[in-house]
Amino acid sequence: MTVSIELVTFLMLGSLLVLIIMGYPIGLVLGGVATLFGLIFIGPQVLDIFMLRLFGTMSNYILVAVPLFVLMGVVIEKSGIAMRLYDSMYILFGRLRGGLAVATIITCTIFATATGVVGASVVTMGIIALPAMLKYRYDAPLAAGSICAGGTLGILIPPSIMILVYGPTAGVSVGALFSAAFIPGFVLALLYIIYILVISYLNPKVGPAVDTSTVQYTTAEKLKLFFTSVVPVVGLILTVLGAIFFGLASPTEAAALGSAFSLIMAAAYRKLNREVLKEAVMRTLQTSSMVYLVLIGAGFFTGVFMRLGSGDVIKEVILGLPFPDWGLLIAMWLLIVILGMFIDWIGIVMIVVPIFTPIAMELGFDPIWFAMMNIIVLQTSFITPPFAFSIFMLKGVAPPEVTTSHIYRGVVPFILIQLFSLILFSVFPDLILFLPRYFGLL
Repeated sequence: MTVSIELVTFLMLGSLLVLIIMGYPIGLVLGGVATLFGLIFIGPQVLDIFMLRLFGTMSNYILVAVPLFVLMGVVIEKSGIAMRLYDSMYILFGRLRGGLAVATIITCTIFATATGVVGASVVTMGIIALPAMLKYRYDAPLAAGSICAGGTLGILIPPSIMILVYGPTAGVSVGALFSAAFIPGFVLALLYIIYILVISYLNPKVGPAVDTSTVQYTTAEKLKLFFTSVVPVVGLILTVLGAIFFGLASPTEAAALGSAFSLIMAAAYRKLNREVLKEAVMRTLQTSSMVYLVLIGAGFFTGVFMRLGSGDVIKEVILGLPFPDWGLLIAMWLLIVILGMFIDWIGIVMIVVPIFTPIAMELGFDPIWFAMMNIIVLQTSFITPPFAFSIFMLKGVAPPEVTTSHIYRGVVPFILIQLFSLILFSVFPDLILFLPRYFGLL
């Protein structure tokens, strides 16, 4: 009996989504589905495909940066730098209406450039900033929304772990993606801040100014806090990203430099002890193992999927939709948002990027621009109800008086801002492409 490629494609994708939604580990599901369909429709020679894919993943020099950047982020998190950053921002902006929420966004932005992941920013700021804002009678939805939105900047602003995975998967330069993500990340942070200031000015009850009597620091104390909290992190960021942008180091070499400097910073803050090192190494091992497991499983799945011709089926279906080019892009982005409600970002990247990237290139869109737009859409999926990883992360550390409904209502304005940013970057693509061109990465 002959089975059509269309049916095989539907069965592969259907099995994949059902098993992931049921809660099975993404990496094992990808590898398992690939093995089953590969043995049935290709035969024992599918093992040759697996070995080639495994060798390609494990020998990819760029991916060595993943555990190095994870180590850097964990060490910075455990060194107490986030608390110091928030204290500095609190002193600078606490007297403004909405100032604590602004301080939260700025701290999340800086913290994002030092960690490269969402979970660390959302959980850390949920523990530090949320009780502080509630103490000063901030509107719970605004407080929760600012933390969720600010925390998701970690997947966009370099050195983003997502970009490190996305680049090799899409076949584009990680350095170019790092430089392309810089302006969009800070534009989004600025839009968040403008929204907070405007809404707090129009309705002072949602973001009241902190009583000036509660912020009593001398100029010398403020300078000391600034130079011991903000300057070291900014210096680390500039060192790592500057080395990449100016061609002085590859992303992997810059990651090694950043992780070494983070250990030096932890030692300077007298936080570098056996327990911190043990937890940093274990969390790095766990996170990196998860990433590599998904990468290997996704390599198996993509190899079988493309060998069977299913990639061509998806391509024909999308190109055959009765939409103009922009309509096809929107259809792909809607699919990413829907998948983001159920699947972690790494699973989405490994499933859709190998399929969508050739389609976008055939439609004539720049691969760097398309990659950044996808990453921004993925960022939106992190805070889009009803299922959103950032919402659940924050709820896990939030005080009892902050309900899931508060968080849902709080993220809606920030989702609208993210959608507005997609329109902005579509109308003005040079906001994404300017830096890669400037540094000669295109």
